[in-house]
Amino acid sequence: MEWKGRRQSGNIEDARGSGPVRGGMGGNPFGRGGGFRIPTGSGGRGGGMSIGTIIFLVVIYFVLKMMGIDLLQVMDGGQVSPSPSGYEQSDGTTQSTAEEGERKAFVATVLAETEDTWNGIFQASGRTYEEPKLVLFRDGINSACGTASSATGPFYCPGDHKVYLDMSFFDELAQRFDASGDFAEAYVVAHEVGHHVQNLLGILPKVNAQRQRMSEAESNQMSVRTELQADCFAGIWGKYTQQKGILDKGDLEEALNAAQQIGDDTLQKRTQGYVVPESFNHGTSEQRSRWFKRGFDSGKLSACDTFNSDI
Repeated sequence: MEWKGRRQSGNIEDARGSGPVRGGMGGNPFGRGGGFRIPTGSGGRGGGMSIGTIIFLVVIYFVLKMMGIDLLQVMDGGQVSPSPSGYEQSDGTTQSTAEEGERKAFVATVLAETEDTWNGIFQASGRTYEEPKLVLFRDGINSACGTASSATGPFYCPGDHKVYLDMSFFDELAQRFDASGDFAEAYVVAHEVGHHVQNLLGILPKVNAQRQRMSEAESNQMSVRTELQADCFAGIWGKYTQQKGILDKGDLEEALNAAQQIGDDTLQKRTQGYVVPESFNHGTSEQRSRWFKRGFDSGKLSACDTFNSDI
């Protein structure tokens, strides 16, 4: 993707220096617009320290971490030195400002491209597009939808019209799930912006209200349709980006591969060895890649009606 030298969005909020928050996503589980959840699996229970001891150690760890002291590094024999940014790699070295800066510039450029796309589409239909804010965070963040850790993955909060992204997710996408490439990363941003589009169109509030009255299985199925539509909207953005001539050969394949790798069935097979279809809430690998491609091929909102289509 030929992104360098293009306009960068001013709607970036950098909260990476605010420090981690404890706990997972709180509040109404239907309050979010969806995200790239990657299950980590679960292990069995066994002996060990008491809950009280664990909580005490966790508190001590984060207090020292905020002071720039990494206990993990100390126990590994490394030398301790306060880190102004609080962001250290596994080898104890602070990630380069240049690398961080380039990644932020990339995200800001992709967000700008989504703004151009959706401003044009909304204007053509007589609407006004409200550009979302994109919040960069590290470890954890507070939002209008509650608190979230990096393990939550990128997500959109309709309560404050913001997309939340810990850019370390891109590393996980490439290293754990073999979905590397700048257009794969751009697809992640475009998908979350797709949830913002759903919110502006009134789709997301309606869906979230319906899900609260449904059984778990029905709610999961509604969630799948919501996520697939966001994939389709991301595909529409991809179409407009292609028309600008800034896509490289293989970019489309990168996005389709990313969609394949984060399908519910593929993730469940990888993490637990079997699939539970009734628990799917994002869509299968085949569905996710197909709906992204549908948006990419058509470039039309009307092609993305997952709620009245056989998905």
